[in-house]
Amino acid sequence: MAAQKTGEERLLAQRQEKLQNLRDSGWAYPNDFCRDHTAGELIQAHSERSADELKTMAVEVALAGRLMSRRVMGKTTFAHVQDSTGKIQLMINRERLGEDAYADFKTYDIGDIVAACGTLVKTRTGELSIAVVELRMLSKSLRPLPEKFHGLTDIEQRYRQRHVDLIMNATSREVFMRRGQLLSGMRRYLESQGFLEVETPMMHPIAGGAVARPFVTHHNVLHQDLYLRVAPELYLKRLVVGGFDRVFEINRSFRNEGVSSRHNPEFTMLELYQAYARYQDLMELTETLLRQMAEEILGSTIVSYQGSDYDLSQPFARITMREAVLAHHSGLSEEDLNNRELLAGLCRDCGVEVSEERGFGWLIFDLFEGSVEETLDQPTFITQYPLEVSPLARRNDEAPEWVDRFELFVAGRELANGFSELNDPQDQAERFRAQAQKRDAGDAEAMYYDADYIRALEYGMPPTAGIGIGIDRLVMFFCDAPSIRDVLLFPHMRPQAQDSD
Repeated sequence: MAAQKTGEERLLAQRQEKLQNLRDSGWAYPNDFCRDHTAGELIQAHSERSADELKTMAVEVALAGRLMSRRVMGKTTFAHVQDSTGKIQLMINRERLGEDAYADFKTYDIGDIVAACGTLVKTRTGELSIAVVELRMLSKSLRPLPEKFHGLTDIEQRYRQRHVDLIMNATSREVFMRRGQLLSGMRRYLESQGFLEVETPMMHPIAGGAVARPFVTHHNVLHQDLYLRVAPELYLKRLVVGGFDRVFEINRSFRNEGVSSRHNPEFTMLELYQAYARYQDLMELTETLLRQMAEEILGSTIVSYQGSDYDLSQPFARITMREAVLAHHSGLSEEDLNNRELLAGLCRDCGVEVSEERGFGWLIFDLFEGSVEETLDQPTFITQYPLEVSPLARRNDEAPEWVDRFELFVAGRELANGFSELNDPQDQAERFRAQAQKRDAGDAEAMYYDADYIRALEYGMPPTAGIGIGIDRLVMFFCDAPSIRDVLLFPHMRPQAQDSD
């Protein structure tokens, strides 16, 4: 005896049957409808008009969208259709539409894509509506939409079925519209400052540009292993050598590392380089860019994130890493930062594993990351990083064991990383050799020696500063999103068993 069908299986079968009826009649999936308005356009242009004004104007419209609701009121049915710009009500009257067309409409399901032609009216409740004179099915929805799709209990399903999340959740749609606005705005701003947008390779023969574990792939014809880029830095700086003084790339990068609320294996960065500039110049650029983006996208320089307000109109704080560590650990002195045993103990207290290879610079950096970083709530530039953790940055002239580097922290997380670039090819070669030794000793995140990049530097790179800004984290900040998965259309997820159908 065949197993009894579940409720969902019965709904799927009913919709399949309706689709077959459409196929039999020759009306399945037509492609000859052209709309002349969107819901958003109509609402913006006519929502404030009175019923009498609309009657006089006799605005005729042709609109299409997804059927999201329906309620019957005697001989008239009210329904809402949704397109990418919003929702609008349809007023479907049996006499106006015709008996046969109205009977067909009664077979439609929530989720179907429909086309409606008619005139704009205001209902008795004052809602802008389309008095429908023609209604057509454009695409049959074979799967029913969930009644309550968003919420904590369904959050993983939202990520796995983003298409359904976007149908049901206006907040999700707003996040990704805002993300697009942010990218467009950043491009406009940088182009207004004389920067040229470029594209560099995503597959590299040598993994470089950041201290990170790469993904490895293989080119069959060339018999060559290639690495998905961890950063575009070394290619962009080749362009500065070639004479492009201001370049930027909004790029996808890949790091074969952990997944968390702040990390995804593939992510988006803005990376830019400016010749004849110092890292202080790019700190100013970063402040101005974020302030302008907030004004454009939010209409205010005050950003509300996870219950706190951040006023980007105020100058960002600027302190060195050493100052930040000393301020957080009130018992420490400048002399203590030269006591390796003391630093190692403090790092262990923060849950950081300490190896014998860690020098003073690494330990100070580990202590900062383990105890200070998460406390940096309001926008703060941390400057002067240890040389040991910055293999591509220029040494500080007064203290060569430190480099001219900064990171921007907001709400306890890093948003940007920049520095004055190392343009001395001999110094860079020495640092590459040191990184290669670490890799040979088992450090999977250490860089390779990149002879081609050294050769490029030997042609001469002007004094340059560069910066990388994490787009995903910036969108999180502007959209009040607690997790990076909320701002990625299709975040990386652990494998899930697939349904047999």
